Amino acid sequence: MSVRLHVNVDHVATVRNARGTPYPDPVRAAEECLAAGADGITAHLREDRRHIVDADVERLRALLSRSSRTFNLEMAATDEMVAIALRVKPDVCTLVPERREERTTEGGLDVVAGGERLARQVRALAVAGIKVSLFIAADASQIERSRAAGAVQIELHTGEYAHGHEGELARLADGAKLARAAGLEVAAGHGLTQDNVPALVAIPGIVELNIGHALVSDALFLGLGAAVRAYRAAIGRGERKS
Repeated sequence: MSVRLHVNVDHVATVRNARGTPYPDPVRAAEECLAAGADGITAHLREDRRHIVDADVERLRALLSRSSRTFNLEMAATDEMVAIALRVKPDVCTLVPERREERTTEGGLDVVAGGERLARQVRALAVAGIKVSLFIAADASQIERSRAAGAVQIELHTGEYAHGHEGELARLADGAKLARAAGLEVAAGHGLTQDNVPALVAIPGIVELNIGHALVSDALFLGLGAAVRAYRAAIGRGERKS
């Protein structure tokens, strides 16, 4: 089975919000991505609502329900966000770290420090039938604690790999192996491009990628459907190496 491609439409909303217009519409972008072969749509509802807003989440939920594809809601591990997720019922909730001053998500969630409070939030989502994923670094203690907290999936933070740091690909491979041994499904995301995707998906056990900024950027030149197909092709190149 091919590695799943989930497209993050946050930065379509970023462009919209820059001028306060109703366009470009991230929900229309999601429709285009699904038509081009995306397996699902990801959106991050940040606490400051800097791009995706609550109405987008409601409309994306409706679209993905009609299309029978996956809606992955990224969000901070807060009571406010858990309450929204319990009401909207995305297919997947990915809990991520969040700081107001950051440009984008920096580093992985500290599941160890999250303790019982985080485990309680994971349980609440799981009881509601929502698949829970934790966005973490490829660190043994974080992976082991993710399983203990009740997550069924982790998303490995690939930012350091995307920046070309030496040894990161091997570190991600080790993390994926450990997670699989613990019974966790493994996704990956952050900073991924057509150039660095193939080597990443050659890692055994990675079953899903979440890609947003680079894909939306490429769409400026290729068109959105063509950009999705280009990332599908990049995934295919990596799978042939695995």
